[in-house]
Amino acid sequence: MTSTLPKTEPEEKPAAAALHSGTNDLRTLFTRNLRQSGIYIAFVAIVALFAILTGGVSLSPTNVTNIVLQYSYILVLAIGMVIVIVGGYIDLSVGSVVALTGAVSAILVIQQGLPWWVGVVAAIGVGLLVGVWHGIWVAYVGIPAFIVTLAGMLLFRGLTLEVLGNISLSPFPAEYQNIAGGFLNGLLGGYGYDTFTLLIAVIGVVGYAVASYRTRVARVADHQPVESFPLFVARVVAVGLVVLAFAWQLATSRGLPVVLVILSVLVLAYGLLTRRTVFGRHVYAIGGNLAAAQLSGVKAKSVTFWIFVNMGFLAGVAGVIYSARSNGAQPAAGNMFELDAIAAAFIGGAAVTGGVGTVVGALVGGLIMAVMSNGMQLMGVDQSLQSVVKGLVLLLAVAFDVWNKRRARSAT
Repeated sequence: MTSTLPKTEPEEKPAAAALHSGTNDLRTLFTRNLRQSGIYIAFVAIVALFAILTGGVSLSPTNVTNIVLQYSYILVLAIGMVIVIVGGYIDLSVGSVVALTGAVSAILVIQQGLPWWVGVVAAIGVGLLVGVWHGIWVAYVGIPAFIVTLAGMLLFRGLTLEVLGNISLSPFPAEYQNIAGGFLNGLLGGYGYDTFTLLIAVIGVVGYAVASYRTRVARVADHQPVESFPLFVARVVAVGLVVLAFAWQLATSRGLPVVLVILSVLVLAYGLLTRRTVFGRHVYAIGGNLAAAQLSGVKAKSVTFWIFVNMGFLAGVAGVIYSARSNGAQPAAGNMFELDAIAAAFIGGAAVTGGVGTVVGALVGGLIMAVMSNGMQLMGVDQSLQSVVKGLVLLLAVAFDVWNKRRARSAT
């Protein structure tokens, strides 16, 4: 006599389940990740506010292009700074490193007459050496990062003065200037707009949609909460429309800035680094709980060392972009850049205690600072009042982080 087991329905494949899984409860979706949700809403609100206050001038093609050109080096620094902060550290020296790397490049290219690319390689090389210097002191000697980088801020500012002989050097050759001021346009033609810029934007939107869907499928497979499929489509369409509108402004101005290409490559690369690699997971682990990470086998000293090497590398890149943008090197270059980068990371959702933060969040935080600064300049607001506003925004961002943590603890 044989017995038969009751037939069970096969488990639905994640790709199919992703089409009808999720919730329509907007309040739950918003509060579940309040830190990131809030920053995106704040960014849209600030852009809309200054568009109204400036009579639409802040969203004009020329001004949108200028924002990209003027604040690109801060966004590059913010990418590195958020990784430092996620790891539970801080770096106060990046402004001085920007000045030093730009000065080294200027000496080689302007004063010594070497090819422009030699200056680029030398600047990035100096940035890496600075990162190694900081990494050794913090990771292997055990001196707090605050002290090491504070010393570095003074040390590398003094070296900048020595390298330049306390004078400014300019100008750089046209090829070097194109790093921060050049454009890719006319490659595919277009009447009144640059077709190449729009094509790149379309490719980017399609890539974002595909990546978002794959992430959704993975979350469904892991039984993690997601929004309903219609809300998912609405989110992707909204992001796509914003990107295409931004690309249209660029396409009707001067085309695709070279520095935006550099920034996009860095954002994609570091987004993958922080979310898809062992190193990225280890950075979050040591920032969240150093003792637990070490007990889990994370080589905290090695990870810390490479965190600061990476920050030095990005400071070198920012130094090249800034010196190309300013068409020279000055002893006072990079002043207060470290504070702008730190503010961008915290406004973008990084936690003061480490372990929390994203590259995209830091980028949005930097853009908030950029839009505010640009908007206030268009309105003719005094520099002193601009500093007051920036300080208040940073304070409110950190206060929001503290409040959000208390809310999460009380809910558990």
